Amino acid sequence: MTDPLLPSAFAELEGFARTWCLPTEAERWNQRLASSMAEMREFYDAFFPRVEEAIEYCDKFSLDDLPEDVVHLLHLIYSLVMVAMAVEVFSQPKPTDSADAVLDRVGEPVP
Repeated sequence: MTDPLLPSAFAELEGFARTWCLPTEAERWNQRLASSMAEMREFYDAFFPRVEEAIEYCDKFSLDDLPEDVVHLLHLIYSLVMVAMAVEVFSQPKPTDSADAVLDRVGEPVP
């Protein structure tokens, strides 16, 4: 068994951590495009009901000194935001009427 990535309070989400705890927006975008709707729906349904609790958990820490498991939880929140539009609006990984949309960031906000 590998070491958990998430705080123990969110242990039931650990199965999504290796896939969705991604540090950059481009990685999250690429994972969204590579995922099926069933995979994204499963992640969304498991995490969405707890997202506010996850945000409150992250808010307990200074952004300048986040423990590694909290950084992973924050990345999971960012991934949920990326997935939510596909699940709630588009019903497909790629935005509709977007031609060949790509996401190229030259800088990322941290964390």
